[in-house]
Order: sequence, then structure tokens, then C-alpha cells
Amino acid sequence: MSAIAAAPARPRTGLFLLLLAVVISVLAFALQGLGLAGTVPTDLTMYGVLFALAALAGWFAVRIMARGADPAIYPAAVLLSGLGLAMLFRLMSARGFPEFAREQAVWLVIGLAAFCLTLWLVRDIRQLDAFTYTIGLAGLTLLLLPIVPGIGTEINGARLWIDLPGLPTFQPAEFGRVLLVIFLASYLSQRRELLTTGVGRLGLPRVKELGPLLFAWGASLAVLFLERDMGASLLLFALFVVMLWVATGRGAYLLISAVLFAIGAYIGWLALSHVQIRVDAWLHALDPDKVRSSGYQLAQGWFAFASGGMVGTGLGKGSPTLIPYVGSDFILAAFGEELGMLGVVGILLAYLVLIGRGLRIAIERHDAFSQLLAAGLTALIGLQVFVIAGGVLRLIPLTGVPLPLISYGGTSRLATAVILALLLRTSAGPWHPGARSARRRRPAEVEG
Repeated sequence: MSAIAAAPARPRTGLFLLLLAVVISVLAFALQGLGLAGTVPTDLTMYGVLFALAALAGWFAVRIMARGADPAIYPAAVLLSGLGLAMLFRLMSARGFPEFAREQAVWLVIGLAAFCLTLWLVRDIRQLDAFTYTIGLAGLTLLLLPIVPGIGTEINGARLWIDLPGLPTFQPAEFGRVLLVIFLASYLSQRRELLTTGVGRLGLPRVKELGPLLFAWGASLAVLFLERDMGASLLLFALFVVMLWVATGRGAYLLISAVLFAIGAYIGWLALSHVQIRVDAWLHALDPDKVRSSGYQLAQGWFAFASGGMVGTGLGKGSPTLIPYVGSDFILAAFGEELGMLGVVGILLAYLVLIGRGLRIAIERHDAFSQLLAAGLTALIGLQVFVIAGGVLRLIPLTGVPLPLISYGGTSRLATAVILALLLRTSAGPWHPGARSARRRRPAEVEG
């Protein structure tokens, strides 16, 4: 009886959280304009209406196509997107390029369309389990596509982008990682029992069972050496290790992975000069000879956090534009300066809601594929947040991974929208559009 009484509160909770996220997002947009120009933006009303309509459209799509899905994931995503968009308007307006922020607003709408389209196309998450190797091959192709001559292009030392005539530059690896998560969930769910068995006192895996781990290690090194990107390489290997550990529960895999990671990192440091520069800047960012050279961005990021203190200078009242790539790699430092430590903690807590609810979805599923898929998609978001936040805070060397839903980047927004849609589909279970109308007709048919 209590379960029946609690059921209606689920959509009401989701709607309340969504309205709260919309209010905070629109308020942030108003405050950034007030801080920059002393008056609220002239287009505040139009922005607020359009943002609210877009957010509600996504919520109705969830209610129709993923009824019963987790009520907190979509509002948390809307909150992060709204805060990120407000900060991008603040940063780009201060630099005289507000059209870049408007471009990200368009990408946000495109991401919402991709979110709804994914919910409509994937009506049962277990359908994906039937295309294991096709999806895996497609994911690997997208991951390595930028190294193809004439297609890939290099920006800031990393070869991650595709530049095709008539299309905006994009990063195919963002979608490749999503496909690889689906592939790994299917592959590991089918071979969970074989990978769980071990030999010896430590229960170490047999040599033939190390094949997938060695393949992932080799793929991550290929990304590092061919595409020259530490972040993508680290993210790929860590993602595979997390999913392998979730599938088997074997600590031996973590130990072997740590050794392989140390070997790969050392090889990369020896062979690639840009890796040496990143590591050197990480270790000595505040040295006098580094502050104005390789450590400039990291030093400015730390100065921004220090200037913000506990509560920040206020949106639009700091100087985060002194950081060269503040809209992408260092947007968290901009929040640290203008919203302070409390604001940064609030953003990280919103991510924690996404991660916690995603892991809860994984725990609640009954089949291995759905469990591993939810865990892998959640790990993909969590690892991205850790890699970029850890780099900005100097916990690890800086990488070029975007902060999901917040940083500048249209491809990242699209890929994250697809991830969230897959998580909600996993949470809600299969969607049968005609089932509800059939239930409504049944009493009339009985009476007849």
C-alpha cells in the first residue's frame, strides 16, 4: 500500500527539481549580465522563456517515452547545462564574442533533440546487446578516425578533430567512447564467468583472459601516440578497467591495470615532448620561470580559485578571462573565482547526483548487460569530471577533456545527451507505446 501511495510522488519530484533548476539557470544568466554591465540582459525574458520551454519539452519526452525513469538525472543535467551556458555568455561577452555563446545555446537545443531521438529509437536497452561487435567496430573506427590523412585535423598539439567541407569541426571520439561502453557492456556480460575465474593464491587471471585488458592498453597507447592526447588515452583505459572490475569484482585486474598504466605513462613521457611539457608544468606551475610560459594557465587557474575564496566575487565581477582557454579546459576555475568554493562544491555535488543515481540504476537492474551499461555510462561521465577537475586543481597533469554539459564544445554536449538518454532508458525499462492505450480499451472490450 505504501508503494502505491509513493508512486505519484516520483513525477512530481522530478518536475519540482526541474523547475528549481530552470529558476537557478535563468537567475545565473541575469546575474552574469548584471555583473558585467550593471543591468540585467535585455533579452532575459526571451532567454528565460526559451530555456524553460526547452527544459519542459525534454521533461515531457521523458514522461512519455521513459515513464518511471529516475526523477533526478534530467533536472541535474538541466541545472549543469544552464549554469554552463550562463558562464559561457559571461566569458564570451567579456571577450567580445557573444555569438560563440549563442552557438553553444543552439548546440544545447540540438543536444535536446538528440536526447529525445535516442529515447524514441532505443525503446528497449537490451536491443543493443544483439550488435556487440558491430557497435565495437564502429566505436573503434570513430576513436581512430582523426588519424586518417585528409580528414583529421590537429588543434593545440592534439589530433582529435574531423574537418569535413560544409560541416562544423567535431570530435568523433566523443561518440566512439559511448559506443565502446555499449560494446564492453555486451562483451563483458557474455564472458563474465570466464573472466572471474583465476589461478594461484592471489586468483590472478590466466594469460588468455588478459587479452581484452592488453587490447584496451594497446588502444589507449595508440590514442596517445597517434592522436597525441593524454586525456582521451587516460579516459579510454580507465573506462575499460572500471567496467572490467565491475563485471568481475577481481582486485587482481586493478593491480595489473595499475602496472600497465605506469608502464604506458612512462613510455609516453619518454617518447612525447608535449607530455613532458604537461608534466613539467603540472609539477612547477608556480615557479617564477614557468608562470609566464608553460605553467601560465595552471597558475592563472590557481589565482582564480584564490581570488574567489569561499563565496566568490560574483558572476561577471571576476577576471577569469585572463585564462586563455577558460571557456573549455578551465571553466571550473571561472566558477571558482566568481562563485567561490561553495559554488564549485555545488557544481561537483550536481555531478555527484548524476553519478550516484546512475550507479543506483546499475544496482537495480537484473540483467548483466543493463548493469554494466549503466555502470559504464556513469563511469564515463564521472571519469571526465575527475580528469578535467583534477587537472585544473593540479591533482593530475592537465588534459583536454571537456567538463560534461558545462564546457564549450558542441560534440561533447551531443554525446552527453545521448549518454543521459541511455541511462534514463535503462532506468525506465522497455517502452511500449501502444501498451497504455490497450489497457484503456480492455475494460470496454470486456463489457462488450
